[in-house]
Amino acid sequence: MKYAYTAIFEAEDNGYVVSFPDLPGCITEGDSVEEAVYMARDALCLWLYNKEAEGENIPPASNPQFIAAPENAFASVVAVDTDDYRRYYDTRAVKKTLTIPAWLNARAEEAHAPYSQILQQGLKSYLGITE
Repeated sequence: MKYAYTAIFEAEDNGYVVSFPDLPGCITEGDSVEEAVYMARDALCLWLYNKEAEGENIPPASNPQFIAAPENAFASVVAVDTDDYRRYYDTRAVKKTLTIPAWLNARAEEAHAPYSQILQQGLKSYLGITE
């Protein structure tokens, strides 16, 4: 689902605090404008994703024209797509069909190799994922 909400970026000594007037508790921060915008998108998407997953109502977005930023702050619309977020972070297992040489399969079966675990480790290594 695609959403767009107005965020308030409030300048502080060490960067920016970002809040969404329409979404209680959706607050984040960043050391620079670039980081604050990145964090705002992430916080907004996670907040909305959780509401969708829990089946809770999502407040409608106010018209940006009617949201005033306080002094030392600016307002900006932040757009996200929870479907993209869900696809990227979904932890459900997905069945894949693959082909390997017969000799490799025979040795792996003799060793009782955990195929799924090995494939996941290999893909993470290939993609540079360290978590």
